[in-house]
Amino acid sequence: MARAATIPLQRWMTTAHANWKRIRAVACFSSSAVHVDTFHQKAASSTVDLDKTSTTELVDQLLAYTRQLMNSSTSTIPDATNIPKQHIIAFSGGVDSSLVAALVHQSQLEGEQVRAVLGLSPAVPQEQLDLAQHVAESIGVPLSLIRTTEGEDDMYIENAGQACLACKTNLYSSLQAVVDHVNQEEERLSISATSPPNDNPSTFHLYNGTNADDLKDPTRLGLIAAQNFSVRSPLQHIPKDKVRAAAKHLGLSNWNYAASPCLRSRLALGVPATAQHLKRVEEAERFVRQELRHILDETSNLRVRLLAQNRARIELDGAHVPQAEAVDWNEKFVQELGFSSVLIQAFRSGSVATNNKNGVSNTGVSGGKAGFVRAETSFG
Repeated sequence: MARAATIPLQRWMTTAHANWKRIRAVACFSSSAVHVDTFHQKAASSTVDLDKTSTTELVDQLLAYTRQLMNSSTSTIPDATNIPKQHIIAFSGGVDSSLVAALVHQSQLEGEQVRAVLGLSPAVPQEQLDLAQHVAESIGVPLSLIRTTEGEDDMYIENAGQACLACKTNLYSSLQAVVDHVNQEEERLSISATSPPNDNPSTFHLYNGTNADDLKDPTRLGLIAAQNFSVRSPLQHIPKDKVRAAAKHLGLSNWNYAASPCLRSRLALGVPATAQHLKRVEEAERFVRQELRHILDETSNLRVRLLAQNRARIELDGAHVPQAEAVDWNEKFVQELGFSSVLIQAFRSGSVATNNKNGVSNTGVSGGKAGFVRAETSFG
């Protein structure tokens, strides 16, 4: 498998950091409840009813809409549509960003450049990186890897409800800095060549995999960062099930893979998003998947949550809970990884994104003495 290109950081990280700090003040102010609600209401009102649309028609509509987004320009340069455009996809290897990469790749015109970019940090497990490289290669879109520095931001580390905003602000700023770096290289090469220098640098568009269901989730403050950076979202009008249907139609191998958000999402509010915590969660999930490999596959939901007071909680699809309860997790989780206790619970998306009012508390209940705890698997 061809390895993805790693963008050299030294030459543009200073620019990325400056852009990030400049945008952050605006982003923090924009994350008020009123702003988020207004943004979601506006997006929800644009959602279209596709129940009677065939998958072929759906994909055709997505391709047409994607091309429309690729054509649109905010440039003030005359005849901006004649300038070669760079199309940069914030890529994770998940089905949403994979579908966007496929749509943009298939919609590009001669003279345009399409590239998927994956941000590397302790919040991205190795398995996700491997999947992203495989999917990008199968689509035929070049993949670049960049190191992101959200782990240096206090807002991200505190994990008090705005970590996603800090992370996405850093990511989009880094993507913008990558384009600036490419433009500088093009200008340098044109000056050294016999051809006249290009006075008008390439315009660029950023894309993400936000879908209609995401826009209904008030905890996704990363949407604010996307808005601040004018990120385009080709899937914003269709729900997740339609995303999967379109991805299957286009032959994407991950069309039915379970969602796998970043490892930071496994941490309960208030649990610091440190590299050490993220590494422990990554190792714990890898161990659980290995132990239950006879029942878990890529379509199975699995999370290892890190709760307050150093407690771990394994969440997986309800049908797999009995098998998981039959395993003694103490040696690995408590003795080797250093968790104070470990419990089993049926998977619920976003279960630690807010303070949990039902069932096991994410933040305030004592974990008791170290050991395995059986939890209720229903949610009231």
